[in-house]
Amino acid sequence: MSVQWYPGHMAKAKRLIREQLRLCNLVFELADARIPRSSRNPALNDLIAHKPRILVLTKPDLADPALTRRWLELLNAGGTPVLKFNAARGGRVENVFQAVRQLMDGATGDRIQACRAITVGIPNVGKSSFINRLTGQRVARTGKKPGITRGKQWIRISRRLELLDTPGTLWPRTDDPEVGYKLAATGAFPDEFVNREEVAGWLVSWITRHNPRALRKRYNLRVIPGEAADLLEVIGLKRGLLLPGGKVDHEKTAAMLIKDFRNGMLGRFTLDAPEISDDPP
Repeated sequence: MSVQWYPGHMAKAKRLIREQLRLCNLVFELADARIPRSSRNPALNDLIAHKPRILVLTKPDLADPALTRRWLELLNAGGTPVLKFNAARGGRVENVFQAVRQLMDGATGDRIQACRAITVGIPNVGKSSFINRLTGQRVARTGKKPGITRGKQWIRISRRLELLDTPGTLWPRTDDPEVGYKLAATGAFPDEFVNREEVAGWLVSWITRHNPRALRKRYNLRVIPGEAADLLEVIGLKRGLLLPGGKVDHEKTAAMLIKDFRNGMLGRFTLDAPEISDDPP
């Protein structure tokens, strides 16, 4: 699925990041633990390549724990410090501060007195939730809809750390169909910009291949039809999502399934396979 969604504020955000980087000692790059490769913006990588970086995998509570461990091993082997952080369920802020100290002290050779960091990542990856967890209060704007953060926000975390929250940025065009589906399924695009029936069809096909039991358990299915369209039809019937006349409401069925996936009601899934040949930069 090819999606083109690059509103004007994203172009401005890219310019903002470029301008503010010269004021920063460190970059927090956030990626979704469910799609550790697909959620990393290649354009951002080019911008921040010259700065010390900590990669943070967000939403690990929704990802396959075994695959998250494998991703952490592979990514840490690449030389960039990587950690997982669950902002929604009490992520350990001490691990973040320790990673900052180790990286910055190692980069300068001396114990740093103060650090300015910038947070970057795609929309809806959890940058504001990450900052709010570090501060222990709601200082950064959050929302389930991608694109909530618009302007820059400098936020004091501690005496030694200040963070700049930036808007989520995507690349202008997503040509890889698989990447497009994964970004859409996890909520990087606003739902009104994607065909949810198409996304739900891809998603149930993926889950059918990797863990069909999750679908049977969630929707009380005895058998799973071979075609995605037939499966969505059965799920809609099971849930009573019907139009006048008794036909299945495919739009509501697709929206429900995607919501179940995003909320972890189907289980914990990692859509990107941790293969060495596919490692992100």
